[in-house]
Amino acid sequence: MKLTVKDVAALLNVSEKTIYRWIKREAIPFYRVNQQYRFNRPELLEWASSKHCRVAPDTLVEPERDSDLNLLFREALEAGGIFYRIEGASRDEVLGDIVAHLRLPEEVDRNFLLQVLIAREEMDATVVADGIAAPHPRSPVVRHVARPTVTLCFLDHPVDFGALDGKPVHALFTVVAPTSRSHLRLLSRLAYVLRDPRCLAAIQRQGRREEIFREVRRVESALAQQGLASDEPDRFHGS
Repeated sequence: MKLTVKDVAALLNVSEKTIYRWIKREAIPFYRVNQQYRFNRPELLEWASSKHCRVAPDTLVEPERDSDLNLLFREALEAGGIFYRIEGASRDEVLGDIVAHLRLPEEVDRNFLLQVLIAREEMDATVVADGIAAPHPRSPVVRHVARPTVTLCFLDHPVDFGALDGKPVHALFTVVAPTSRSHLRLLSRLAYVLRDPRCLAAIQRQGRREEIFREVRRVESALAQQGLASDEPDRFHGS
C-alpha cells in the first residue's frame, strides 16, 4: 500500500512539515509517483523501527489480501526450508547463523533482521515447547519480502534461550512475513503443528526433511477436513 505524506504524518505522530523536511534531506524512504510523494508501509515501518520512532497503532493495520486467507503453513515451510547443524555457542550466535541461512531476497538487510530478532528475545523469550523456539519479529518489519516463509533450523548443540523450564533450545522455527495477517496466521498454524504428537516427535528427534514435511501436510489436511479455524489468538506473538 502506498501512503501519502498526510498518512505518514499521522502514523508517525509528526507534522506534515516534518515529513517534507525528512524528504528533502532524504532521511526517510519515499517514492515520487506522478509528481507526488508516496511511501511503502513495510519500508516505513522498518525505517521507523530502526530510528526508534513512536508509531501509531494504525501502522500495523494492513488491508486483507486474498493470499493471506489461503496461506498454508506447509507451503511457507517448504519455501523457507529445513536446515541442520546450525552453529553457535550462544543465543545471539545461533540467531546470526539462522539469519544467514534464511531464503531472503538480496535486498533484505539481514543485519537489521538479526537485531530485531535479538531485541524480541531480550524482551520475551520465544520458546514455545520443550527445546523448541519460534524467533520472529513482533510485526512484519522486513521489507522486500513478497511471500511469507517459515524456516526450521536444528542446532548442532542445544543453547540456552532463557526458557522458563530451563531447558536449552535445539530447534527453531523462524517466521518472516510481509503482512501482519500472514504473520499471525503462520504463528497460529505453528501452534497447531506442535500440538500434534507425531509431528512434534519428528521435530524433537530431528527427523528427515521428507518426514517433517509429510507430518505437517497431514496435520493441515486434518484441520481442513475438520473445518477448524487457524486464526486463533496467537500465543507466540505476545501483546
